[in-house]
Amino acid sequence: MIITDLENFQNDLNEVENLFEGASDLRIRHLFSQSENKVVNTIVVGGKSYAFGTLLGKNLSSIEEKRLLKRYAKLAVYKALSKFFDKTLPWGALTGIRPTKLAYQQLESEGEFKDFFVNTMKVTEQKTLLTQRVIDTQKGIYCKDDSNADFFVFIPFCPTRCKYCSFISSDMRTAEKYVDEYIDTLCYEIKESIPLVKNLRSIYIGGGTPVSLSDERLKRVLDALKPLGKPLEFTVEAGRPDRINKENLKILKDYDVTRICVNPQTFNDKTLKLIGRNHTAEQAVEKFHLAKEFGFDVNMDLIAGLDGESFEDFRYSLDRALSLQPEDITVHTLCIKRGSYLSESTERLSGETVAQMVDYAYETLTTADYSPYYLYRQKYMAGNLENVGYCKSGKACVYNVDVMEEISQNIACGASAITKRVYFGGERIERVASPKDVPTYIQKIETILEKKKKLFE
Repeated sequence: MIITDLENFQNDLNEVENLFEGASDLRIRHLFSQSENKVVNTIVVGGKSYAFGTLLGKNLSSIEEKRLLKRYAKLAVYKALSKFFDKTLPWGALTGIRPTKLAYQQLESEGEFKDFFVNTMKVTEQKTLLTQRVIDTQKGIYCKDDSNADFFVFIPFCPTRCKYCSFISSDMRTAEKYVDEYIDTLCYEIKESIPLVKNLRSIYIGGGTPVSLSDERLKRVLDALKPLGKPLEFTVEAGRPDRINKENLKILKDYDVTRICVNPQTFNDKTLKLIGRNHTAEQAVEKFHLAKEFGFDVNMDLIAGLDGESFEDFRYSLDRALSLQPEDITVHTLCIKRGSYLSESTERLSGETVAQMVDYAYETLTTADYSPYYLYRQKYMAGNLENVGYCKSGKACVYNVDVMEEISQNIACGASAITKRVYFGGERIERVASPKDVPTYIQKIETILEKKKKLFE
């Protein structure tokens, strides 16, 4: 942990430290001084001292000054560690989840963001171009309007738990005793939350694996959503190919669902078995074609950096997914968090290998007329890289854009769901988070609803 004069910035500076392997084993000292409109951040690491002076500018509000002080402190830590380890990172000193949100803020205030990304925050030209392409693809979808809303429903049940998963989800076999009461509570929360919606943009049922529910339970959730009417887009994260069948696809079609997710993660059977997925690569292909028979747009997820996979394995999976021509292919970089089975037992692939996978996906998909349309980053990602969604022309997922850019109200129902109210196009955001475990969520539903209604008064 970094020792710093600025206690309020402790967590932010630790995030930068965590970007560099081995930095947490060192004693790092951050010293701060300020005179008039100039600040100096001095970083002492491994007996070496690095000082960085910056002019803040004049007539700043207290909020603007605090934001800049934090930014330049983080940047100083990044520069010092970069010099100490003789290493640069693709996203430079950026530690936030949403690089595009920062780019939009720069565009609004300065008219451009590339100089800020490359020369100030030390983002590579390649990642800066990626950010620009995402912004370009979002044109016509990106809309800052505080009356817009997306409606999210969380189903926290799966057939089995994948070994890389850290989501709050439960194995259906062990959670069965809670399922009916959870559905009762969820439908009640949906009913009480619908009046909070003004201008509905999209509905998204995520998980977990929503189609791990029985057909009757799935219908109950869909019935509860009917009063919302038809949005621009209605997505169900079907996810696991072993749970997708003609019956539940017909149900989804009958309830006006427009898009589903069929997520192979990899097209290598050996890896699927290793990570705990109870399906084969061919089953993923079969269920994709079945979904297309019903006329759904299809999202497909792949993971770069899965345990035991080489670059050639990932290339095979990417090429196989591309051959199917789904509307959306999202490439996730493996993120091993506490709570996943792999967190204590697996060494990550080298950052260089994972970067090679991610770069291959970008070059291959953009050459094939897929465009990057949303991206986000997470802690503990292999290679400190990113997750990117690519889509065919006109097929971007509205929900993904709204949620990742935080430009729309997100009214969320279910255990671990986080409702967000945005103000002034996302400049200020307030949240109501539901309990993560199912029994507590059921027990506290009235408190959750009271907080949500108060948030939207």
